[in-house]
Amino acid sequence: MKHFLLNIFLILTFVLIIANCSDQRKEINREAEIQEISRVIDSAIGWFKTKDFDLSFNTFAQDSNFLEVHPDGKVVKGFAEFKKNSEIFKNPEFLYVRHEIWDQKINLSRNGDTAWFFCMLNDISTWKGQEVGWENTRWTGTLEKRDGRWVIVQQHFSFAAE
Repeated sequence: MKHFLLNIFLILTFVLIIANCSDQRKEINREAEIQEISRVIDSAIGWFKTKDFDLSFNTFAQDSNFLEVHPDGKVVKGFAEFKKNSEIFKNPEFLYVRHEIWDQKINLSRNGDTAWFFCMLNDISTWKGQEVGWENTRWTGTLEKRDGRWVIVQQHFSFAAE
């Protein structure tokens, strides 16, 4: 009986050790993840250079929880509204000029599936020959890793008060 209980104890211990090891999270290459997040952030604006709508749409969470806040207070709620608002960019009189991102700071969650960022942004285009856009814009946002790729789930743009 003593050997039987000892064997049961050893088997249970072995099973618990295996279960605990399999529950350990995979090691995250934080630097590679931050580089990919930076690329996604740049794509959120840079897609317009070639009017690559697939790149734009794949940069953002395609669900009703997506949120975008503009400096004028406009709030875009959900991917469907975001996609509808993107139609204006198809107009041939709306052209990319340049964008710059600087002072970027990206933070990655401990488990590596959520990130948040801050940066400064210039996003300049022309509309019917007139320069338009945002300069010295504060841009913050949150990304989530879904199905192995990073998407922006929320973003907020603002200007400093004079």
